[in-house]
Amino acid sequence: MKQHNWVRSRFNAISSTKEGELLLYNSYTGAISAFPNEEREEVMASLKGHGIISTELTELQQQMLEMGFIIPSDVDEDRRAQFLFQAVNRTDVLHLSILTTEACNFRCVYCYGDFVKGKMPQDIIEGLKTYVKNQARTLRHLSISWFGGEPLAASDVIGELSEAFIEVCTQWGIEYSAEILTNGYFLKPKLFEKLDKWQIKRYMITLDGPEEIHNARRNLIGEGGSFQVILNNLIEMKKTDKDFEVALRVNFDNDNLPYMDDLIDIFAEHFAHDRRFQTYFRPVGRMGGKNDAHLPICDDAIKDKMIWELTQSALDRGVAMSSIVENALMPLGSTCYCVKPNAFVVGSDGGLYKCSVAFDEPINQLGKVLKDGTFELDYDKYAYWVTPGPERDKACDACFFRPSCNGNHCKLYRMRNDERPCSFEKKEIKKVLETIYQDHTLV
Repeated sequence: MKQHNWVRSRFNAISSTKEGELLLYNSYTGAISAFPNEEREEVMASLKGHGIISTELTELQQQMLEMGFIIPSDVDEDRRAQFLFQAVNRTDVLHLSILTTEACNFRCVYCYGDFVKGKMPQDIIEGLKTYVKNQARTLRHLSISWFGGEPLAASDVIGELSEAFIEVCTQWGIEYSAEILTNGYFLKPKLFEKLDKWQIKRYMITLDGPEEIHNARRNLIGEGGSFQVILNNLIEMKKTDKDFEVALRVNFDNDNLPYMDDLIDIFAEHFAHDRRFQTYFRPVGRMGGKNDAHLPICDDAIKDKMIWELTQSALDRGVAMSSIVENALMPLGSTCYCVKPNAFVVGSDGGLYKCSVAFDEPINQLGKVLKDGTFELDYDKYAYWVTPGPERDKACDACFFRPSCNGNHCKLYRMRNDERPCSFEKKEIKKVLETIYQDHTLV
């Protein structure tokens, strides 16, 4: 019988659990697998440089082949990655990030918004309805991200557009999904019922510390704190049997890091062992806000370390980790929406953008939504975001994480800093794999 040769994939990463089990991850297939100690020797032998030369694979090796950890020796993995990245050009998927209003009831210390533009007017609402209706016959999936300002300050806009989008998707058999980034202040039970009816199933809601710390950082306009109102709204959501997912986002810097343990205790008290509530720790960055120069941001080493230490601390107390983390490891999972041709950010005044944190950058100001449903675009600016550029450098090409981000984790970061935009997940991949494993074993 003819012998064949299988070799390890260059897109693998290896880690281990606290118990010593082997963890393997492949960024091309998205497979993450734990191998018990009795299989370690065979797995590691299969991953050695010379590969496997045999007439057939063992049962374990066949599983490794199916998950992409080993591949036939004649496979061109660079070409695989190039082909995979073409998927961002799909025209049957449409993603819209819609700012219902650019006004906000908060004045967070690190915010980059200027709050000049208010609620979306009716002519822009009608233009978006018509645009989606016109695109429907070519779509398989429509995803909406509700954004702001504070999007729930214009919940009637969310309702009107949601009902129109859902009707079109039902008529044409299009998959529909929706998420919202909200400060959570207006998220009372009656409004939550409406959002559920409008098929909004994923929420990102920020709490930056225990009550006194949060209120100092994420302060309301005028008097009064927001922490207890937000926490009460989350507790009311928990009382329901509805299917949803809340990313409990925590923005940390040198000022509030000392209070994280107290905040995690609060999360554990109310949300432990309810997988609908999941932590998502991220460092504060300088994003162009008026307070940028005064922000006590952490240095890179602290950022990379504390994201996973805080996540680990929450897991140890029974609070799940956000699915955003594991999704970031999937094929194209760390590729920013801005490079995808069929993804747009829609301002409350109908302005069209590719990036949601660079509204004042001229290269990001693409055009406008017209009332007749036309997207009026500057295609030279549009091409800047969606065509390959300097991000295709040799280091990105050689990286094990390439199928997940292809050097496009954050085009804005590269543009502003002329540095490679690596994701937090990629930089600490071994710790991330350990954390994902623990999250999956959480009961």
